[in-house]
Amino acid sequence: MKTEGTEGLSIEDIRHEVSRGGRFVWFYYVFSLVVITFQRASPVVFVRGGRSRAAAGWKYTLLSAVVGWWGIPWGIIYTFQALGVNLGGGTDVTAEIMAVLDP
Repeated sequence: MKTEGTEGLSIEDIRHEVSRGGRFVWFYYVFSLVVITFQRASPVVFVRGGRSRAAAGWKYTLLSAVVGWWGIPWGIIYTFQALGVNLGGGTDVTAEIMAVLDP
């Protein structure tokens, strides 16, 4: 599974960061082509402790805000949902990822 933000970190480093508040999250993004709308999840993003999860998803939030709302009616609906999730810090999947790392 592709994970952003873990480059150069060992499993012990990741465990330490999670104990300090680090989180694995994913964000949603939406893009529309008038009559067709696509809603997708980003790759998992690792956000270190003390950093803003909402800021970590800025590119997915920006993508949705610019090209997501063009589809009628789902583009508008999905874009508002994606913006709500992303600005709220994304979807936390730390427990699932740590379960894989700590069998």
